[in-house]
Amino acid sequence: MSIICHADISKSADFQLKYNFTIFKDRRLVFMTVSDTGDARYEVPVAKSSDTGDYQCTVKADKKTGSSDPVHVWVTGMTKPTLTADKRDVLEGEVVKLRCELPEEEPPLQFCFRKIKTNSTPRETCVPEPYTNFSVLEVSVEEGDNILQFDCFGRRNVKLEWEDSAHSNKTLVTVREPFIKPTLTTVPSSNVTEGDQIQFECSTVVVRMHDIEIILQKNKSILNSVQDKKLLRYSTVATLEDSGEYLCKVEQGGASKTTKLNVVVSELFPKPTLVASMTKLDKNKELILNCSINGFQKANFSIIRKNANGDIPLKNSQTLKMRVNVNDTGSYTCKAEVKGIVKESKPVRINVYAPVSKPTLSVAGGLPEVVLGKPLQLICHSVMGTPPKTFRFYKGDDVEKIVINDTYATFLDENIRLNDQRGYRCDARNNHSSGVKTSDILNVTVVVPVRDASLGSVPYGEVEDGSEIAFLCSVKEGSLPILFRFFKKTDNEVLLFEKIEHRDRAMWHKETMKRQDTGTYYCVASNRANVDVRSQPITISVILAAWKKGVVAALVLITIAGAGALALWWFLRKKKKAKGPSMEMSGSALAANLTSEKLARQPNDGDYYSGSGYIEDSENHMKSTDENKGPDLESAEVEYTEVEVSTLDPHRAPVQKGTETVYSEIRKANNDSMENRHSRISGHPDAT
Repeated sequence: MSIICHADISKSADFQLKYNFTIFKDRRLVFMTVSDTGDARYEVPVAKSSDTGDYQCTVKADKKTGSSDPVHVWVTGMTKPTLTADKRDVLEGEVVKLRCELPEEEPPLQFCFRKIKTNSTPRETCVPEPYTNFSVLEVSVEEGDNILQFDCFGRRNVKLEWEDSAHSNKTLVTVREPFIKPTLTTVPSSNVTEGDQIQFECSTVVVRMHDIEIILQKNKSILNSVQDKKLLRYSTVATLEDSGEYLCKVEQGGASKTTKLNVVVSELFPKPTLVASMTKLDKNKELILNCSINGFQKANFSIIRKNANGDIPLKNSQTLKMRVNVNDTGSYTCKAEVKGIVKESKPVRINVYAPVSKPTLSVAGGLPEVVLGKPLQLICHSVMGTPPKTFRFYKGDDVEKIVINDTYATFLDENIRLNDQRGYRCDARNNHSSGVKTSDILNVTVVVPVRDASLGSVPYGEVEDGSEIAFLCSVKEGSLPILFRFFKKTDNEVLLFEKIEHRDRAMWHKETMKRQDTGTYYCVASNRANVDVRSQPITISVILAAWKKGVVAALVLITIAGAGALALWWFLRKKKKAKGPSMEMSGSALAANLTSEKLARQPNDGDYYSGSGYIEDSENHMKSTDENKGPDLESAEVEYTEVEVSTLDPHRAPVQKGTETVYSEIRKANNDSMENRHSRISGHPDAT
């Protein structure tokens, strides 16, 4: 096969050019050459399947490179593989190592080995070899493989298709048995009966004694085994349980041969039967146990009591008589022995009963009472007596519930009515012949919860400081006694008074109320039902007492009278000064007086006060004094008198010069009995 690469290059006729050719197969370099012409040839003398692949060439000339398109070449067919075996003569259980090789092929390859037996379909095993052109396989020689033939063939994958080679030469392997199939026998061979001595023998013939083992087993349980021997013996006393299939197996290396034998053991005598005079009986009664075998009398009998810690022999006899106690309750069996064969009867359960004691009936909560609307749980308890016990609950004469338990039973009555007068009782019994024991009658009190609490007071709403008040808390219904509690509503609820009453109301007297007792009050009522019922709150205001109001009024009147007298004195004194012989005053004295009483003092920086000041009499007091004057006061005339005052105070206004004019307004009534005088002082800086 030739792979030819041709380069088509345009050049001048006399220009010499060197061509560098490179040929690749499956992107691997297989050929390189330098030529003066535009052709290169890669010669394959003998085409093989390994030459299958994608070929491509590259040409480089004068720094220019070009590549061809790939060409796929498929060389069909594969060379014939060769097969060799490391052994031509083997024993059963040994291993033959086979080698299949394709020396002229390249991996990845797959090798398939075939095991050919006479008159059977060849067994094929394939092994992939990604990196080598040969494969090795170990084949185990099994029992029955007398003459074996092996061959192999190769396989490769081309374009996702398998291509197989021709089959190799056949290799013949001769197989020999390392030992013969074992023989299993019994002595005696037939008519084996319980109690007979039976012996098993398993034997074989071997080529080599080394590493040989004989095993005897029944139902996958190994009974006996020997090594490096040709014979196995096993003896036992035959029982019914020894009937079944036995297996003798001989193993050496990987070889194994088996033989099976079925053994039937006849029954010598049936299992004994234990019979009790009674299975349920009272304490101190007599119990008779008898053990027997149907149709067989000559046997050694024993009566046994079963126990978790081991069987307890009671008597080596066919019959046992005993007076029982409660502790004798349990399971009993008997055993019979004939010719060394021991068989046991089925167990018999014996129950011994002590009589029940008189039961006690009580309420689960302790006290014989129940809250109306809540369920009532009763407990019936019987201390003595053998369980199980049957308890019956009665309400009146009606059976409400039947319970089977060991020591006690419970009953829940959810139908509680207020006027139900029927009592409760219970009875208990077991399998003792004494019969039923009945409890005493239990009467249960029905507690009615408190409902609709209300609070009132006398007096209601307002109470004078220092006087007493009475609070009354009452309920509509509820079982007695009732706990009444009185509270004042604050940030922290304060309990003021509590009292237990055997009636539906409670009174709380508070003798002295104070101003700090003003607030909101409420009461809470409860009884044995443990349900607190709260009333609506009421508000109590503590007001001032009447005699205290009189004292306050008197103090107010005295204060007003004192203030009036003081005002009258001031007014008369002022009036007396106004009626002097001369209205002219010393300027410095008047300025100093006015400045000290009415005008705000000026700072000592040479500034002076500018504005007007007012001197007013107490008009309120005068109005109260002149109320009886009527309209004459309204028609009074007004006179103005001008008074000139010299401003010569050197301390108040050192730079001021001029005069101040004082105006006096004088209202004269017609009857001349009162004058109301209002003085005004006006300052004029320009002395005008």
